[in-house]
Amino acid sequence: MIKLTLTQRIWLSFIILIIIVGVIVGLVYPISLQRALRDETFTIIRQEQQNVLQQADNFSLPDSDTSFIDSRQAERLVNNFLIVNGYGLPEGDPVPKKVLGRMAKHANEQKGELGQYNLDYKGKTLFYVVRKLDAKPNTAFLISYMWDTYRNTMMKRLWARLIYVLVLAAILGLAIAAWMAHYLKRPLDVLGSRFEEISRMNWKKPFEWKSGDEFERLSAQFEKMRRNLLQYDESQQQFLQQASHELKTPIMVIQSYAQSAKDGIYPQGGLDDTMDVIIEEAEQMENRVKKLLYFTRVASLKDERPNLTKVQFGEIAEKMKDRLAYQRPGIAIDIKGENTEMIVDREQWQIVLENLIENALRYAESNIWLIARDDKGSSQMIVKNDGSHIEESEIETLFQPFNKGEKGQFGLGLAIVQRIVDKHHGTIKVKNDEDGVAFIIRLPRHFSEER
Repeated sequence: MIKLTLTQRIWLSFIILIIIVGVIVGLVYPISLQRALRDETFTIIRQEQQNVLQQADNFSLPDSDTSFIDSRQAERLVNNFLIVNGYGLPEGDPVPKKVLGRMAKHANEQKGELGQYNLDYKGKTLFYVVRKLDAKPNTAFLISYMWDTYRNTMMKRLWARLIYVLVLAAILGLAIAAWMAHYLKRPLDVLGSRFEEISRMNWKKPFEWKSGDEFERLSAQFEKMRRNLLQYDESQQQFLQQASHELKTPIMVIQSYAQSAKDGIYPQGGLDDTMDVIIEEAEQMENRVKKLLYFTRVASLKDERPNLTKVQFGEIAEKMKDRLAYQRPGIAIDIKGENTEMIVDREQWQIVLENLIENALRYAESNIWLIARDDKGSSQMIVKNDGSHIEESEIETLFQPFNKGEKGQFGLGLAIVQRIVDKHHGTIKVKNDEDGVAFIIRLPRHFSEER
């Protein structure tokens, strides 16, 4: 398939349109024009015949100054003659016997008062009108004729004017095509140059095209895309900076302690204590890396549907309780709604519950509640602790990556929870209750029915 630019397509469209119009005119115009001029010729003949009838005296016609053959050169000349008593000698302009015979035959066969005929004579067409006259006891016919000179002359004139008009129309059409190609191509060139800048990672300059048409709407859509890309780029840069900062601290601690141990200096009292610090920092760095990897993994799989299965809330709640309770043995973890069924991705939902319980363990004073229930066609899960309230200003940014609270560690746990809940088409919100803070997750039941 031939690939054409927008300019080439516009030019080609106008050229094809001009050709189609020219072909249609070339086919239809001659036929219509010939019919119109033929009718016009007969009208002229009838009008002249009426004038002759008003001037004639006792069916006697004056002789014409132009002979039958010479009259072919005149455009609108109408000649007349009479046929009386059948094939008697005609009165008026002399007509060749061959032509007279055909005219007389048509006249004698004519039933009405008026008849219109034409015949060819020596390469020319002769138009004539036969009028039957009331001349009792004689039979008389007034025949008025006119050559095709008028028709042919008018055809040539009208064709010349039509060609002139078509040429002007073609020139005007091509001029409009050139203007339209420039008009349509200019905003595309502007948008294209902006895309070139974006491809070079320069997306600071906004898309602006004020025209009130489709191009302005297209520009607005590109501007929205640019802002999303800019926001994504800024978030990626911020993510890298914060990730680097989170990993830098344990690395510096490990490096400094290892160098001190190598030099025979033990900051924590002895070699074993110093090694314990190094091991602890290495474990923390490992946890940070795991969180980072899982956070990026969830983000990269945002278009992939979770592997949904029916899960009893009590099953995964007990599992997470047994795994995490050792962190603060003095905190009581109470589970309610163990038999509530939730349709979730088991692996991802264990991570959700793990991060919420870890967060609750850092802030709880004595109790944590894990609650699940069905509520108005949706599944609801609540993780609540009896710790101090969260400032309203902090709630808005609580789920942003690397946003750490007063006792937070990496600032990724709640961001991971948010992304997993979003993948399940659910919602999560934080509510300050009278006796603590509750994280409330609601999952639509219909999400599972779409599978």
